[in-house]
Amino acid sequence: MVARGDLDLAFDDARATIHQDFAMTESTIVVHGTVLSGHTHRVENFLAILGLPYRLEPAPMDVRQSPEFRALNPLGQIPVLQDGDLVLADSCAILVYLAKRYAPGSPWLPEEPVAAAHVQRWLAIAAGELKYGPAAARVITVWKSPGDLAAAHAVAARLLRFMEGHLSQTAFLAADHPTIADIACYSYIAHAPEGRISLAEYEHVRAWLSRVEAIPGFKPMPRSAIPE
Repeated sequence: MVARGDLDLAFDDARATIHQDFAMTESTIVVHGTVLSGHTHRVENFLAILGLPYRLEPAPMDVRQSPEFRALNPLGQIPVLQDGDLVLADSCAILVYLAKRYAPGSPWLPEEPVAAAHVQRWLAIAAGELKYGPAAARVITVWKSPGDLAAAHAVAARLLRFMEGHLSQTAFLAADHPTIADIACYSYIAHAPEGRISLAEYEHVRAWLSRVEAIPGFKPMPRSAIPE
């Protein structure tokens, strides 16, 4: 286990390296997405935590249908990251890229095989149970999108019970310090109540949310009104 002081130094060194490396480039990072998208928020939040300047290019549904956007991502999904000549879609893939490109060797994405596998497990959960549970419930509730709300609530309940037990034993999801696993999973858990999913009985999950929110540079996502 890495001592807390050593971890603090590692994160500080990573931020210093990021600022130095970014200042030496002429690249402007652009994120195509929307402010109420949890997928977009993952990327915006990590960019803010890393201290990387960027521009958010709004990409609501009509924009995503345009030929220009489909040239960036033929699947028509957000977010899409542009960093110089690089065009990259998928929020979890973008988190991996940002960690490797701008914080290499940092605690955000461990190199050690077992630690890296633990991070990958939670990235898979972010694309699986999290998407089809809390995220789906939020989309169905807030935007009246078609879907099975009861099924989304059932997936969310299983996930939250699992997370509650897991987080009773550790401070963060994949390690005893924050990683991109926490960034990937935070947004839709924090905003689960917008899908009429209560977090009241999940003490350890709520404590974890507070720990993520205490990370220097953390960027909150705006709350969505819950329709009557």
